[in-house]
Amino acid sequence: MTDNKRLIEDYLPIEKLSLEALEENKKRTAHIKVMHQWWARRPLVACRAAVASALLPADFFRPDSGQEKRESLGRASAAKFILELCQHPASLAGAANARKHIYEAHAERLTKETSKKVSADDIISGKAPRPKVLDLFAGGGAIPLEALRLGCEAYANDLNPVAHILQLCTLVYPQKYGKPDPSARGMTGPKGKDGQPTWGGLVEETRHWGDWVLQQVKSEIADIYPLIPDPDTDGKKQEVPQDFWQNSESEAVPPGFLAPIAYLWTRIVPCKNPKCRADVPLVRFTWLRKKEGDYAALKIVAPRGKKQVHFEIVTAQSENGLGFNPETGSEAGNAACPFCGSVADSAYAKTEGCTGRISRQLMAVAAVSGVRRGKIFLAAEQAKLALPKAELIEKRLGELCTSTGISIPDEPLIDDSKNSFWVTLYGPKNYGDLFTRRQLLALLTFCATIREAGKRICEDTGDAERAKAVVSELALALDKIADCNNLLCPWEPEAQCSRHLFSRQAIPMLWDYGESVPIGGSAGNWNEHLGRVIAGMETVKNTGVPAIVMRGSATATGLAAASIDAVITDPPYYDNVSYADLSDFFYCWMKRSIGHLYPEHFATQGTPKKSEAVADAARHDGNRDKARRAYEEMMAKAFGEAYRVLKPSGIMVVVYAHKTTLGWATLVDALRGNGFTVVEAWPMDTEMGARMIAMGTAALRSSIFLVARKREGAETGNFEEAVKPELEQIVRERVETLWGMGISGADLVIACVGAGLRAFTRFARVEYANGEEVPAERFL
Repeated sequence: MTDNKRLIEDYLPIEKLSLEALEENKKRTAHIKVMHQWWARRPLVACRAAVASALLPADFFRPDSGQEKRESLGRASAAKFILELCQHPASLAGAANARKHIYEAHAERLTKETSKKVSADDIISGKAPRPKVLDLFAGGGAIPLEALRLGCEAYANDLNPVAHILQLCTLVYPQKYGKPDPSARGMTGPKGKDGQPTWGGLVEETRHWGDWVLQQVKSEIADIYPLIPDPDTDGKKQEVPQDFWQNSESEAVPPGFLAPIAYLWTRIVPCKNPKCRADVPLVRFTWLRKKEGDYAALKIVAPRGKKQVHFEIVTAQSENGLGFNPETGSEAGNAACPFCGSVADSAYAKTEGCTGRISRQLMAVAAVSGVRRGKIFLAAEQAKLALPKAELIEKRLGELCTSTGISIPDEPLIDDSKNSFWVTLYGPKNYGDLFTRRQLLALLTFCATIREAGKRICEDTGDAERAKAVVSELALALDKIADCNNLLCPWEPEAQCSRHLFSRQAIPMLWDYGESVPIGGSAGNWNEHLGRVIAGMETVKNTGVPAIVMRGSATATGLAAASIDAVITDPPYYDNVSYADLSDFFYCWMKRSIGHLYPEHFATQGTPKKSEAVADAARHDGNRDKARRAYEEMMAKAFGEAYRVLKPSGIMVVVYAHKTTLGWATLVDALRGNGFTVVEAWPMDTEMGARMIAMGTAALRSSIFLVARKREGAETGNFEEAVKPELEQIVRERVETLWGMGISGADLVIACVGAGLRAFTRFARVEYANGEEVPAERFL
């Protein structure tokens, strides 16, 4: 092995880095995660620390003399440097300082490799190459983004088309088109010599065309979200303003009316008692508002002689003051009939759903007023007259699909409840089934308008690539609208708004939901999500030159052999997350909004499944062994590709957060079998403890950053004489140091396992005294 030891092999201030990572996870601003949903993102500060410490020499911060003092002073200086660099939001000064150090270290390595004098200035001027960093499984793009920020030549690879578009919108377009260009025609920039507007930069153009899209959509669908006569007015009949939603200057609600912001629905099934057959509401709870001193909920009333309940709004200053418990609704689809008491159990609900007999009932509408403060709730009977007729929606949907050629999503849902697609057990078969007809009309209108914006930008600028960049960013906003406007968005009484679907890595069934108004001014609307996309773009537009974004298998990148300085990647964790299945939700909307601009990525019905590295038995006729072997083979090939493209002196960092022995054995075999030795492991607290995926799964609170080098030779090690003693020494040292850093429980065990892999993986083969090979699973 090389003696070119890197900082990540020697020291990281893990405890303080973990605290910074957790603080970053709590924030929703100045971050790429607000641009689009992606699962299992790692904090940017953790990725930044990994990139910087993988490229800087271990002795970079050490003084020249005094070994013991040199060690402590060096670590103190390294800790100061890393912590100043790894803040959120990122410090421009800290990043600039890090780039300087990284270029100096890289220039020294290039001098040794080429036997020609290379300086940091040569790298800055482009006379010498920048350090190259590859992420084989780039996903949401956090690792390559931080490589860009630190002045590297960043390579982002992913098989998934949704991830690929997200990476283009994060790692390429903001950097390429971020600044105003006086030579290019645009819509919002300063005027050129001819008096015509010039290109104002991607952020400005996205904002301009996002506003244009909203106004066009409002003009098309405003009437399907009509204002509601305010029941608290003096009773005078007033004409409903038809142009309310089109007014871009002010959306103050006119006197006498309320503007809807969300419609609250419950699913219903016919009572299983043949003598009753009333509609049974499956609502889980009936809370509307939970605010200290101000509570509101719906009381379910079952009128005698009727077949359907109605809902009354009750308000109080305390929960007890309501006089009933809003929590006594259905549990997992089991609900008692309010009229006869018969229980419609979950199995019955599944049968009714699969035969198309689950329907819905409006419970209430949340609205705002121009004169009254706060959210106003109306019971369904008060707002029913303000609902558009179903026949109108169907007619408009048909006309839109015919005139634009854009279809209602018919891509099939994965029929696999184990894979967390539980909604399919209750009837939905394709992605179009996850939306109301009104939601479909709104979303398809956005799709058509985004396409039209692309055509107009091309006409204005004469630059098809710029147009593609703008509308791709707009497509991210549309995806966020779809995430917040579907049949699976729970009502949040504390915030008094609908939440989005993907609060967990699943598409579950939901018995009641909030239908937001995407053209309105409350949560889940276009302006909110466009603003988040733009905020994310603002944070990345100054990160340097664009990344090299590639879409393909991690097993064959096409990069030159021995060309990459560091491979830093966060691979899929065995069977934790099926990214392809989940991202089909967004794939079907991207296909309709911008798919025509990327025909090579949206030619198929859904995202690629066959080549995805995941141990999913459903893709192998339910055979878990086949699924496991397929995953192991793909991971082995991917790490073999990493070995091929990595320079002899290069570093590989693998982020891992899985606590099953089988998952770790697969990882170890893939690394060791491809010639890697694990030289260090760092646990970093990167996860939010309350996240849904952490509950009862194989996920860890900490991610383990495994550091690997290319192994020299193919030596066989004796387990009893060489491996076990070294392992025991490593574990003792790790327990002592990590316990002092606050690492405990499963995270401590796995961190020790990660570090202990050095004793095992430094040999190509490990044997017991009798010559029997020690497999990775047994070692673990």
